[in-house]
Amino acid sequence: MMQLLGYLNLERSVGSHMGTGAHTVQMDLGNNSYRLETKYIPFGNTKITWAEYLAIPPDGRHSIGIHMGGRSLHQAMGDIDRGPVSIIETCVGEGYIVTVKIPPSMVQWEYVCHAYQYIMDPLLHRKEQIFYSFITYLSLTLIRSASMEHSPLQKARYAYQPKLPGILRGEINSLVIAKGEQTAPATDQEAIRSLFGHTYGLPRVRFEQGSGQGPSRRINVGVVLSGGQAPGGHNVISGLYDAIKAANKDSKLIGFLGGPSGILENRTKEFTDDFIDEYRNTGGFDIIGSGRTKLESEAQFAVCADVCHRHDISALVIIGGDDSNTNAAVLAEYFLQTDAGIAVVGCPKTIDGDLKNEFIEISFGFDTATKTYSELIGNLMRDANSSKKYWHFIKLMGRSASHIALECALQTQPNACLISEEIEANGTSLLEIVDYLADIIAKRAEKGLDYGIILIPEGVVEFIPEVKALISELNTLLAKEAEAYGELTSWEDQYSFVAERLGKQTAQAFASLPVDIQKQLLMDRDPHGNVQVSRIETEKMLIQMVDTRLAAMKKVGSYKGKFTGLNHFFGYEGRCAFPSNFDADYCYSLGYNAYLLLANGCSGYLSSVTNLTAKANEWQAGGIPITMMMNMERRHGEMKPVIKKALVELDGAPFTYFADHRAAWALETSFVFPGAIQYFGPSEVCDATTRTLQLEQA
Repeated sequence: MMQLLGYLNLERSVGSHMGTGAHTVQMDLGNNSYRLETKYIPFGNTKITWAEYLAIPPDGRHSIGIHMGGRSLHQAMGDIDRGPVSIIETCVGEGYIVTVKIPPSMVQWEYVCHAYQYIMDPLLHRKEQIFYSFITYLSLTLIRSASMEHSPLQKARYAYQPKLPGILRGEINSLVIAKGEQTAPATDQEAIRSLFGHTYGLPRVRFEQGSGQGPSRRINVGVVLSGGQAPGGHNVISGLYDAIKAANKDSKLIGFLGGPSGILENRTKEFTDDFIDEYRNTGGFDIIGSGRTKLESEAQFAVCADVCHRHDISALVIIGGDDSNTNAAVLAEYFLQTDAGIAVVGCPKTIDGDLKNEFIEISFGFDTATKTYSELIGNLMRDANSSKKYWHFIKLMGRSASHIALECALQTQPNACLISEEIEANGTSLLEIVDYLADIIAKRAEKGLDYGIILIPEGVVEFIPEVKALISELNTLLAKEAEAYGELTSWEDQYSFVAERLGKQTAQAFASLPVDIQKQLLMDRDPHGNVQVSRIETEKMLIQMVDTRLAAMKKVGSYKGKFTGLNHFFGYEGRCAFPSNFDADYCYSLGYNAYLLLANGCSGYLSSVTNLTAKANEWQAGGIPITMMMNMERRHGEMKPVIKKALVELDGAPFTYFADHRAAWALETSFVFPGAIQYFGPSEVCDATTRTLQLEQA
């Protein structure tokens, strides 16, 4: 099983001191141990802006390549006339030894002790983990080929055969495509039409059983994982691979390593039966890795086309969320515009649950992630009900929408759950939120219940009116003034720079926040220019503010309890869990279906599997044009076409059910303990999907 062991990037100038002798970097990964021998440290009179080791040969054994600034090390050394570099590989048991020898002219003496002290200790004490190791100014990316121990559950999950929609269970080459009505986005139609001349207004499609043989030509398909991880990604690729081979055993699936950057840098891995079998029904994206590089310039598109042509790839599957599938739509449009001969299809991934509509009933990973979080919430509920002295404030992943928080509330019945969309619709202020929570705590205290559970969406701060306006203005300001702001080093200068450029009301809102929250709002933006709300400790802020409010209430006699708040953030815990049976089936079907879309000439489409509350054999398969989900939004200070996020609908069945029951849940202890995800047993236990989807489809 291939395992990514480490990434390093560097932006420093290499020194100028010369020495003599040979430099050797040796890493022995046999028997799950690490050893690094460093005699001398390489250097040269050149600025290395990017460097990494990376290569996986077709035979599966490990070899190594070195890149500096996008060039091979041999090229880089040749440019500065330092002579050849030898790279030697030796297999040792299940591991290997990699030896890189640098000529004497490339050696530096003074960093030897530093390298030994900094690198040896962590390597000797870490096993099977990602590690980051600086060898002065050299960066490493190592991918090892070695057997990893499998848990009993993982072995059992390998044997699980995902269920396909009935229409996809027959002879794959006899399926035909049926076109539905033409589509259009709900808003900004003219703006989107002008940008997507070839893919705007395409019809929805579905698959039917045909009478003859469909497409079975040999085809090379590329696949890329984009954005954050979500349970089931490996099964999307497994379904895609199985469909490709079922249609024509000579067709190939080629993965791009490390996300979209893998396309730009031509880093690939061809899938084989043995390789992909190691990842079936497992969590994570480690099969080929993921990344957040945005594909947005024509220069990048041209590189993508060139790299695909080098591998004879005529179809590309992008597995990702709203921004990633926006990239898929833009890339599909470019390929059609330039007659590149490459079709592009997306698969809907995000645990946030905000990539959905009538034809994308749920994004993959949402089911598993919310069940994982709900198990943890249930554990805390049991603990609170046992100790009877803690209030747990639990922040849940989900930057824009509150789908995760709402689903977890439906599964566990907490004392309070904030819904960002409701807060925005009602114009609820931060102080009103604090009063709402303090009132619940005080009323439970009157009943002798000084404990409880409060769920908080990760992105709630963006929906509080005064904070939302502030964040929007900050995003635009920091995008336009990035260079000037980046030169500031002190907090005082940064605060003044921002405060002087904000509007009057937003400046007042900014000044009213605790300093820690102010600093968190000014942290580096994500690749899409948005504030990284996961780094804003909303749960801690609310504990502090509620504590202050309760203290004031106690002084006037309206609160007589004892408050102890504990904070939690559940996010990464759910992104790479073993996929539930539902996600295993759904993801496999999405991948299988994606191949059929590509084979039938569909480009700019999103793989769509619907009727998901029914048994799998009753699911329906097809595709929808990505452009029908788009609108225009401001990104980095400019209007851009993006897939519109699906927020919690306040008149929808899931929220209505929650709203009807939350008053009782607030004062009573109505906790539900979902327990761990079940993979074996009755279908109603193992195969059921989310409460959200069940209520929506009821």
